[in-house]
Amino acid sequence: MVKKVTSTSKNFDPAVVWAILEEVKDPEIPVLSIVDLGIARDVQESNDGLLEIIISPTYSGCPAMYMLEEQIKETLVNHGYPDPIVTTKLSPAWTTDWMTDAGKQKLEAYGIAPPEKTTSNKSVLFGGQKKISCPKCKSNNSEQISEFGSTACKALYRCLDCLEPFDYFKCI
Repeated sequence: MVKKVTSTSKNFDPAVVWAILEEVKDPEIPVLSIVDLGIARDVQESNDGLLEIIISPTYSGCPAMYMLEEQIKETLVNHGYPDPIVTTKLSPAWTTDWMTDAGKQKLEAYGIAPPEKTTSNKSVLFGGQKKISCPKCKSNNSEQISEFGSTACKALYRCLDCLEPFDYFKCI
């Protein structure tokens, strides 16, 4: 029988658990952890004295969530937390506002334009396009090629100065 990990038996420290969760990377963007993305929402002790991690998917149909749940459990078990509980919460819905500033910087360094602070794009009302800064040359002279990029949460853009295509992580 596996001994339950409680606050007293493991010296439960949420900061340590958050640091461990940094090891769990997003399968689509491996430079980002689930902490960077804001997928990991809370670390707590369950009513049974087990470690519980609360997560939210970036969108409700995200196919990577099952894999992430298994990676979270495996990582925690490897760090001495047997039988961790991973609970998915859909409400409130995940938003790009939950991404860390460090995560947005990692995205840009990886070649993906990070989400902007606002989801509104009033220029569309007048036939315009949202201008997104190129992660390679930093020019704002860009055009949207497709509403969908390599994944549904990204749009495909092209820089009109360096002519490189790039993904833009859409605001949600």
